[in-house]
Amino acid sequence: MTILHLRRARTSLVLDARGPGLPRVVHWGGDIGDLDDDGLRQLADATVPPGVPSSFDEPTVLSLLPEASAGWSGRPGLAGHRDGRDWSTSFRLDGLDVDDIRPDTGRVATDVKVVGVLETDGGHGEPGSARLTVRASDPAAGLALSIEIALDPYGLLTIRHTLRNDGDTAYELRELTPVLPVPAVATELLDLTGRWCRERSPQRHAWQQGSWVREGRHGRTGHDATLLLVAGTAGFGFGHGEIWAVHTAWSGDHVTVAERRPTGESTLGGGELLAPGEIRLGPGESYDTPLLYAVWSDAGLDGLSDVLHTHLRARPGHPRSPRPVTLNVWEAVYFDHDLDRLRSLADRAWEIGVERFVLDDGWFRGRRDDTAGLGDWYVDEGVWPNGLQPLIDHVTGRGLEFGLWVEPEMVNPDSDLFRAHPDWLLAVPGRLPPSWRSQQVLDLGRPEVYDYLLERFDALLTEHPGISYLKWDQNRDLTEAGHHGRPGVHEQTLAVYRLFDELRRRHPTVEIESCSSGGARVDLAILSRTDRVWASDCNDALERLSIQRWTGLLLPPELIGTHVGPERSHTTNRVHDLGFRAATALFGHNGIEWDIASISAAEQTELAAWVGLHKRLRPVLHNGRVVRVDHPDPAVWAHGVVNHDGSRAVYGVARLATSAAQVPGVLRLPGLDPGRRYLVRPVSDVPPPATIDRSAPGWLPAGVTLSGAALARVGVQLPALHPEQSLVLEVIEVG
Repeated sequence: MTILHLRRARTSLVLDARGPGLPRVVHWGGDIGDLDDDGLRQLADATVPPGVPSSFDEPTVLSLLPEASAGWSGRPGLAGHRDGRDWSTSFRLDGLDVDDIRPDTGRVATDVKVVGVLETDGGHGEPGSARLTVRASDPAAGLALSIEIALDPYGLLTIRHTLRNDGDTAYELRELTPVLPVPAVATELLDLTGRWCRERSPQRHAWQQGSWVREGRHGRTGHDATLLLVAGTAGFGFGHGEIWAVHTAWSGDHVTVAERRPTGESTLGGGELLAPGEIRLGPGESYDTPLLYAVWSDAGLDGLSDVLHTHLRARPGHPRSPRPVTLNVWEAVYFDHDLDRLRSLADRAWEIGVERFVLDDGWFRGRRDDTAGLGDWYVDEGVWPNGLQPLIDHVTGRGLEFGLWVEPEMVNPDSDLFRAHPDWLLAVPGRLPPSWRSQQVLDLGRPEVYDYLLERFDALLTEHPGISYLKWDQNRDLTEAGHHGRPGVHEQTLAVYRLFDELRRRHPTVEIESCSSGGARVDLAILSRTDRVWASDCNDALERLSIQRWTGLLLPPELIGTHVGPERSHTTNRVHDLGFRAATALFGHNGIEWDIASISAAEQTELAAWVGLHKRLRPVLHNGRVVRVDHPDPAVWAHGVVNHDGSRAVYGVARLATSAAQVPGVLRLPGLDPGRRYLVRPVSDVPPPATIDRSAPGWLPAGVTLSGAALARVGVQLPALHPEQSLVLEVIEVG
């Protein structure tokens, strides 16, 4: 066979496919230049590990699917059996198919077929990508394996395994996990954890020998899910260091793992976490792993985000229209739905500059609190005697879009649906899973359940063409998720995807938000079907700074719902002034989660000013490159968005707490063109934040003009903000 070199956007992937087994990853990381065939062979030979005492006689090399038959003693890439047999495999390479390996993207030997330019296929590769398909088999085990690898134009690598049962009897699959090697220079690990209302909490430690395994057993992505598992060189930060990272694109149970062996190998990987007996492949049946996304960067975490954000923005289905400022009425009315009051809220929203009005929970039959009604997806005639149309007409008549909250996957035992179909639950026969928010989960793997939900929501959107947005919630874990007596999370996840896809096909202009008790369903599989995520049910601006910063590691700002909440947060009881709340919500898909009908005239004026500021800055915020500042003072957080052409930028600075130093340090502004000159000034659209300065730094408020190099390497002195205050800076090129 051959050695392949895939190159895109300063990233190289080199595979040794000389056989007879599965290809070995020689290198994944920075671009190694245009090596000829002899150079690639020498590189591959030069990286084979030596033989050592008390070990195998032949060197052990790590393939794309680690196997014990090749001497691998770490976590297996494949685990399964056929009634106790065929539990170990020895795959042999059958062939390679390479798409779109052109002279500017890498070299490929003449015995590999070049198929042509790759067409987009929903995210796994796109025009300009290099895609390789590895075909292998183990006739003795009766298994065939294909591995699809794509390197997109921005340096994003994706991997998917497909296992086919070519035997005469069933094969029970326990695990199939794509992995990639990482060099020994990566000595630290960073991942995220969390809980309800405190999602995306970073944790970091040294990468030592053994396995760091993050398992999600929630039946959904989870509040504690690590969006990305990152390995990097010592001390890496937002703007510096070399890093490697993976993301498992799956909305059900999943595993992400970093492993470092005493034998010297280090790997990152991830896949679906399968329950016993969940996947039994009959003869001829196959199983596809979720996509594993992998990113290399030598520009720290911001470089990683830049690759992911650019990839997401290049998708054909990525939102293109300006992201509408959204009012969600949940914290204004809860379950108390009154047409006149809601009309009044819509009027006030229009006056403030809101562009989308979302009616939250409580509109359907029997839903007067959160203990009843889920599953009965008909407009409640007692609350809405004339239906939703009068409110929809009033909202859209004001020029606002109309959105609606739904939770299709759930059911309350106190509902007509449950009473008529108690067998429609995702449950172990003979008992109910523990109750959660007084609700259970519908088994969408049952065709009759899927058909009911598709009919109800298709009818809802057809009968109310004014509905242009669904806030799709999912408010509980899938516990004891049984499907016809067997584990059902896998089938449930695929059925939920099908429901999203079919509703989007029938109603292509309707946008959908992924909400799951806040941020418990945030992953790139659900994002291929939705238009934004609700990052957290917590609107406390101080908590939100961290939640949004780390959610933004994966997602660009326009995909993250960021709303201004009330003065006193209903989840933390903490009080913040409007400027701090609004500045925190500015850097995302902006909105309001507040009873704006009860606010003062002064608050309305200030809120309208912040909404106007967001609209003015939206072209930068939702298209530019995200940068986060490695500031030496842990009490000062700063971040920004810079136009890709380098002409404009917006930075936010937040004082989280008091500092050890009397005044905060100088703030460096990364990401600007070092050779251009910029005017830096606080935005004047909104009131300035409170400070403890007797005299502000001399450049405030008129601004200062400096080169991009001076701003990045020296910076500007910050004012002494009070704790829990924010400053928004606008940067404009002046020539």
